[in-house]
Amino acid sequence: MFDWMVWTTPTAVFFICIVLMLAVMTVWEIRSPTVLRKGFLPMATTRGDRLFIGLLVAAYLNLAFLGLGESLMGWFALDEEPSVWISFVLSVGVLAVIMRKG
Repeated sequence: MFDWMVWTTPTAVFFICIVLMLAVMTVWEIRSPTVLRKGFLPMATTRGDRLFIGLLVAAYLNLAFLGLGESLMGWFALDEEPSVWISFVLSVGVLAVIMRKG
């Protein structure tokens, strides 16, 4: 059924994290309904809005990291492309900042 996709460890961790975030956000919303809040984002947002925006930013950050992998090798004189775990950690950090302060 899933033979069409290469299931590497980073891919599996990515999808597991998204499923866990959605489950936690659903329970959190049921237990404590959200209200609009104004943070550093240019609009008032709810928790769900901030999660969506954070996931989009994380996706674009990962895509940029993958696209610039060869360039990063040249800029930093690396022997091989940097690990995708670096972009994963950066994405989680950006998502956390958006959820907390956005």
